[in-house]
Amino acid sequence: MRISVIGCGYLGAVHAATLASMGHTVVGIDVDPAKVEQLGRGAAPFFEPGLDELLRDGIATGRLRFSTDAADAARAQLHFLCVVTPQSTTSDGADLTYLVAATETLLPHLAPGAAVVGKSTVPVGTVDMLSGVLSARPDVLLGWNPEFLRQGTAVKDSLVPDRLVYGVPGDGAAGSAAGNTAGTGAGVTAALDAVYEPLLTAGIPRLVCNFATAELIKSASNAYLATKLSFINAMAELCDATGADVTQLGTAMGLDPRIGSRYLHAGLGFGGGCLPKDIRSLRVQAAAAGVDSVDQWMAVVDSINQDQRSRTVGLARELCGGQLGGRRVTVLGAAFKPDTDDIRDSPALDVALQLASDGAHVTVTDPAAVNNAWRRYPQLRFEPSTAQALDGAELVLLLTEWDHYASLHPAVAGAQVRRRALLDARNVVDAAAWEAEGWTVRGLGRGACRRVDGSAAAATHSAPEHAR
Repeated sequence: MRISVIGCGYLGAVHAATLASMGHTVVGIDVDPAKVEQLGRGAAPFFEPGLDELLRDGIATGRLRFSTDAADAARAQLHFLCVVTPQSTTSDGADLTYLVAATETLLPHLAPGAAVVGKSTVPVGTVDMLSGVLSARPDVLLGWNPEFLRQGTAVKDSLVPDRLVYGVPGDGAAGSAAGNTAGTGAGVTAALDAVYEPLLTAGIPRLVCNFATAELIKSASNAYLATKLSFINAMAELCDATGADVTQLGTAMGLDPRIGSRYLHAGLGFGGGCLPKDIRSLRVQAAAAGVDSVDQWMAVVDSINQDQRSRTVGLARELCGGQLGGRRVTVLGAAFKPDTDDIRDSPALDVALQLASDGAHVTVTDPAAVNNAWRRYPQLRFEPSTAQALDGAELVLLLTEWDHYASLHPAVAGAQVRRRALLDARNVVDAAAWEAEGWTVRGLGRGACRRVDGSAAAATHSAPEHAR
């Protein structure tokens, strides 16, 4: 098929590249000339494993190109809306300005019988609103096909997804027309089936539903994941208060098939451009619908997640004897999660900023996100080299669980720091191995700091200082 992808940010660039790899002819449209130029060279403007290779392959075959001119989408049979829907600057709701603008820009270039399908995460009612924008074109099909990409594994998630969801007019089964959308549910389904034929042939499950269900699915999924994360983090605080170990607790809980082990790993909490905004948007939708239980539930989840950051700062202060002022602190991690350079709502950078505000001399390092973080937070010191970042540190905080940090050798790291104290806020290192090398190790939900002999140590006590 001939397909256009409107909006070539994280979602759009990945979607365009993977569609081209399936054999479709794809044009990506974006208003940012620099982004379009970079994508046209086969280089993603962000870090995502495997994406550059897909871009280069698509461009080399002629199936993929990028443009700033919406007229270049005119020959497409299907148009995917992949523009950002960020949190509003004036409320917790979603900002749909970019989505509406993109639809209006596309309107004059729609071929007769073309399909417009949204992929962005949106609140319930968005499709009905867009049908009004498209009301002058009753021949155009309108559908919704929510995305479920995870940063760091987006290429795999696109090529081997867990499921495909089609939001279509009517009740999602009968395929009847609704509102100003002249196309039937059967028409939207057929168009999307043609797009995803290789995936459907491979047995990927497909769910056809009404618009409201499709609009809610991504937010509901993210809200559930956020709930599991915040639950285990709340239990981590209880473990610290009672002497239990949240890692063992989570492992035992995860063996229950009714619960499962995924997202039961306690730590610093979640960030990024999706989970925080999606649970806040869900709160707004629930409040508007009069469903107080969801509104209040998501408020608690959000609050627990934010509290993990202040708890981490408090533990860092304890490990520095109650005073952060003047202490040399190294933060391992700037991205909100590993395998990405995305720093949006990064818990690691939030903690780094709080430490700096308390007077600590903070050095931040990250395998991929240093440049992005430095441009956004020039008041912090950044160092691309892990070894250089560790040099002379009196406290090390592991805040983004990159494999590179989880596999650091405690003896090698110990030779670089001034004082062997580690706050593993992601609970990923082998604490016993580090303690055997003279480190004081603290994790969230792992109880008080322990000395090498295994006895409890007051959090204000430090490991012996080691000259470099």
